Amino acid sequence: SNPFLRALVQSYLAGERELIGFIESSDLQGADKGRARFVASLLVDALAPSNLLLTNPAALRRVVDTGGASLLRGGRQLARDLLHNRGLPSQVDSTPFKLGENLATAKGEVVFRNKMFELLQFAPTTPSVFSRPLVMSPPQINKYYAVDLSPEKSLIKWIQDSGVQLFVISWRNPTAKQRDWGLSDYVQCLDQAVDVARQITGSADVNMWGSCSGGITLAAYLGWLAAQGEGAKVANTNWAVCVLDMPAVMDDTGIGMIATPAALAAAKAGSRRKGVLSGQEMARMFAWLRPNDLIWNYWVNNYLLGNKPPAFDILAWNSDTTRLPAQLHADYLDLIEQNPFSNPNRLHIAGLPIDMTQVQVGAYVVGGTTDHITPWQGCYGTARLFGEDSTFVLSNAGHLQSLVNPPGNPKAYFHAAPAAQPDAEDWLEAAGERQQGSWWPHWRQWIGQRSGASRSAPKTLGSKKYPALCAAPGTYVLE
Repeated sequence: SNPFLRALVQSYLAGERELIGFIESSDLQGADKGRARFVASLLVDALAPSNLLLTNPAALRRVVDTGGASLLRGGRQLARDLLHNRGLPSQVDSTPFKLGENLATAKGEVVFRNKMFELLQFAPTTPSVFSRPLVMSPPQINKYYAVDLSPEKSLIKWIQDSGVQLFVISWRNPTAKQRDWGLSDYVQCLDQAVDVARQITGSADVNMWGSCSGGITLAAYLGWLAAQGEGAKVANTNWAVCVLDMPAVMDDTGIGMIATPAALAAAKAGSRRKGVLSGQEMARMFAWLRPNDLIWNYWVNNYLLGNKPPAFDILAWNSDTTRLPAQLHADYLDLIEQNPFSNPNRLHIAGLPIDMTQVQVGAYVVGGTTDHITPWQGCYGTARLFGEDSTFVLSNAGHLQSLVNPPGNPKAYFHAAPAAQPDAEDWLEAAGERQQGSWWPHWRQWIGQRSGASRSAPKTLGSKKYPALCAAPGTYVLE
């Protein structure tokens, strides 16, 4: 209703249209035009009138209503973030959350520990269980308990209630002393975890689950098993928000706009010099891919309005960052250039060439419609990598929300069908009507058909060879 502010907004929108039009009509081609769009979007988002106190009427009203107290609170929060969060607005108030009390509360035990990971076995809640266990490989760039937030959001609890014997890796948070841990080392960890699960359960083989970068490690492990002639160790696989065909994630996200050869070389040199890539650096990169949601939204809330950031379990998990050892970081960046899961023999694990055409496993793959990190079309490519009989599920959610997708959300829906079409958009058209609700019950049916015969649930966790060491969530997750 203010003529000055209304004119300012119209000028801002007109400037945005002119800038976009200038880029579209320019002689820039391909990736260069994409980079220009990306930089322009950063500039336009930053210059929004709502990001400034004097041109944000809601913030001005708050100053008046609070007698200036909101401005003082915002100033204190800005100073705290400058000192302790490298200038980025805090996204969450983590003080109400504590591991083992209201996060990561599923009952289980650490049954194996080495210098790189702890293996958690979770207690079944059903009188009988399936004989074939499920071993989960979480991302190295986050802590495992994304799948064990509050009990009503816990995928681990859902799996426990499904009669599945579940083992979850909890990666150690490395320091510069562990700079030499690379992809081959993490693959060997998966093999150790699988062997421990097989020994404890008495099963000849396992099912496996890989999420995001944990799925990349899982793919390398499957290729390594096939190269050794031991592919029978893993019967079926589950993949959550995981892209194995690297051009797919590079072409469709902001990451691809900045992943030039020079940028990749600089990133490797930076982590090699420090020994690790810090979690804060990764969080900063992902935040600038979605600045309106992950930066300017909190800028306005925390500083201009003087509100505390929300207390939200998913954001508390996200802020509990981990580090990547320099060698693993370099190995992941090499995957972008080599694309080894679609091009045989470009990747070697422990001296053996990886050829994914030799991997024969059942596959259940999940993608999210609004995922800005691993686009769902790229996740569909992962399903195609394992054949037309693979099941692909498309959830109406983002990167983490498509994984943390418990039943009960009235807005949730998904599509599910075999990955029979070469093109992702053709698959969506052929998948038919969407199914209301969470995909978790659909997965429960799928995994139940592939987990072997039922037997009485174990009364204790671990075994004589691998006794319980301490209660879940273990010790490494606290580092």
